[in-house]
Amino acid sequence: MRIAVTGSIATDHLMSFPGRFADQLVADQLHTVSLSFLVDTLDVRRGGVGPNICFGMGVLGLRPILVGAAGEDFADYRAWLDRHGVDTASVRISEVQHTARFVCTTDADHNQIASFYTGAMSEARQIELQPVAERVGGLDLVLISADDPEAMVRHTEECRSRGIAFAADPSQQLARMDGEDIRLLIGGAEYLFTNEYEAALIETKTGWTADQILAKVGTRVTTLGAQGVRIDREGEEPVVVGCPEEDQKADPTGVGDAFRAGFLSGLSWNLSLERAAQVGCMLATLVIETVGTQEYELRRGHFMERFAKAYGHDAAGEIAAHLP
Repeated sequence: MRIAVTGSIATDHLMSFPGRFADQLVADQLHTVSLSFLVDTLDVRRGGVGPNICFGMGVLGLRPILVGAAGEDFADYRAWLDRHGVDTASVRISEVQHTARFVCTTDADHNQIASFYTGAMSEARQIELQPVAERVGGLDLVLISADDPEAMVRHTEECRSRGIAFAADPSQQLARMDGEDIRLLIGGAEYLFTNEYEAALIETKTGWTADQILAKVGTRVTTLGAQGVRIDREGEEPVVVGCPEEDQKADPTGVGDAFRAGFLSGLSWNLSLERAAQVGCMLATLVIETVGTQEYELRRGHFMERFAKAYGHDAAGEIAAHLP
């Protein structure tokens, strides 16, 4: 199954604040906030939605195709992704812009305040999917994740016009999109990925009810934080999958991307939706236990042991043959 992942390519600057953001906010002064947080740590990591998802699929043994835009400073990052099984030949390199930057501070309660510099990401709108499909011999699914908004719309329209199956994953860009754009992005998608808040935001902005959204997408996948994930399909009972027990909570950044990587890998292996969600939740657990979005390792024996503990030996037996 040939899967292309479109999305932002960025460098993450991750900082940890030992206190609580909430303790620093004065209720009647929120209209004029001016705060500086003295942080304990700074980690500069590889990130961006597209590479995060592709990296996870790569460590699971797949060969995902990354589609996005980066700057001339992408060379080392490209080499890293290539070593981890990602096809980076369709990344557009800007001649004038730096690779995007994500700057995020996490407090003691795992709340986050972040800023995102788009940089070369703004050129993703110039990428056409057809040459990508021709290069790899066709595409079975395109995941359209958070990226330059115009690029997301263009990729969605091209998938529809060319009859390429696509999955909608608008996530962070929902806040800046209006209802018309959101309706355009998700209508006709094979899969719609959101968390609970994003699911409610889509309903509010589009004016569509949950049932109406289900009628317009094949499968609605809603992550529930520590409670796992719920999968809805029209006319069927929801599938709910819990999360494995965590060893620690080091950093929540990239957990949703890892879930998508595992879920898409499960689909590639022709597993059931439940089993694919379990793979996604297991991979997401590895990420939350690690600082950085691509710093975790997949050790086969350890992965299988924890997967069996969380979901049973029969479930583990179904995925064993697919793990590298």
